[in-house]
Amino acid sequence: MSLKPISECGVVILGGTAGVGWEAAAQFAEQGARVLILGRNDERGAAACAKLLERVPAANVGFVRVDATIAAEAVRAEAECRERLGAIDVLVCTTGPSAPPRLMHNIPIDDLQQRIEEIMLPPLHMVHATLPGMRAQRAGAIVVVASDAGKIPTPGETMVGAAMGAILTYCKTAALECKREQVRINLLTPSLIAGTPGAQLIFNEPFSAKMFEKASAMAHLGVADCADQASMIVYLASPAARRMTGQAISINGGISVA
Repeated sequence: MSLKPISECGVVILGGTAGVGWEAAAQFAEQGARVLILGRNDERGAAACAKLLERVPAANVGFVRVDATIAAEAVRAEAECRERLGAIDVLVCTTGPSAPPRLMHNIPIDDLQQRIEEIMLPPLHMVHATLPGMRAQRAGAIVVVASDAGKIPTPGETMVGAAMGAILTYCKTAALECKREQVRINLLTPSLIAGTPGAQLIFNEPFSAKMFEKASAMAHLGVADCADQASMIVYLASPAARRMTGQAISINGGISVA
């Protein structure tokens, strides 16, 4: 097995235009990795790359547009990334819900499929598209950002929990299947992350704001931020975590310990 230092890695980050994904891109770039950010909007992608170059002027960074809810798009994006990078050594998936938590009886039945698919499909599609190349090269690290909601049933997070639970099981099972080819798959399962678009979405809605204010009060170590999550992502992708696979790590300031 060839374990590359981060400085020699080609890194692909789905959802890298903002929040945890962008911070992870910056931290990888600071260590010398070649980074491609994936997202759905060209303007946001260009802005994210420009902002990253302000922080890391020597960064080797680019953008690839993809709607990863569509399987064919994920396959196309993976091929483009692999061609541009030479190989995909690290895949990071940081996408999440577009709607704030709501009690189940307040979610119309016609919305269920869309809510599940927008959360579940992007990371599953990108992981599925990336694994053949990693297995063939007999090396690779995948880190998926899911949620504590996939571990702990939480009122208001029925749809999020269902989708995140599927992501957790998919990634853990895939980790067992791929370990023989030296491909590692780990997850982060945060709760509230300060300073992210998701946090803004939550606090703009009275019910979810009240819900997460209570959660924040339980974070006696402090509410986690993007840098906390990104540092763990970089660690999990590095040779230092070479013995770790199939793990779901919660950096949440003590809100939960599941």
